[in-house]
Amino acid sequence: MSHDHDPDAETRASIEELRTALAANGITLPSLGRDFGSPPLVILGNCNVATARALTSVLNAAHPDRRCSTSTPSSA
Repeated sequence: MSHDHDPDAETRASIEELRTALAANGITLPSLGRDFGSPPLVILGNCNVATARALTSVLNAAHPDRRCSTSTPSSA
């Protein structure tokens, strides 16, 4: 199905595809949704630290050559 002429339908489909891909990797973004502005935007929302780390891990595994380093800020 093509969503070329319906940005709202395309946005809803993109959100569901993202939700499915995240779930397949054990990740849930509770606030995942859409903004009703024009053009419509995908709202990723807030997540806890464990979810952020899980998302980072999946992204790093997808592109190990572009792996980002995670560092804990040092106390000064």
